[in-house]
Amino acid sequence: MSRVVEAAREWIGTPYVHQATKKGAGCDCLGLLRGVWRELYGAEPQSVPAYTMDWDEPQGREVLARALARHLEPKPLADACAGDVLLFRMRKGAVAKHVGIAAEVGASPSFIHSYLGHGVVESPLTMAWAGRIAGRFAFIKGS
Repeated sequence: MSRVVEAAREWIGTPYVHQATKKGAGCDCLGLLRGVWRELYGAEPQSVPAYTMDWDEPQGREVLARALARHLEPKPLADACAGDVLLFRMRKGAVAKHVGIAAEVGASPSFIHSYLGHGVVESPLTMAWAGRIAGRFAFIKGS
């Protein structure tokens, strides 16, 4: 099993708390990703400024997509591996503002993410979710 998936699964059950990043206490989707990064690599590659839940959606800026591309390795959408970071658009034409970590690939794909009202969960990567994927990224080895 992927080290990334093992680390992410340890966060399951953590409540949703906007901008938080503390396993067991609270995190949002980015907080989960940041926490997994710290567990695997140590210090985060940059400080994260305060952000709103809309991720600059009214301005149309792809803030999260640009940040992921700076610190992770972009991959083709079809190149699915456990441990990939998935970037989602929550609706067509909107900025991408949700992230998760691919847990299982193949016949029964799933991903780990944190979202309002649910906290950190492992969800099936249904067609509805898969159709929202805007980017796929790999953690860079040695980062």
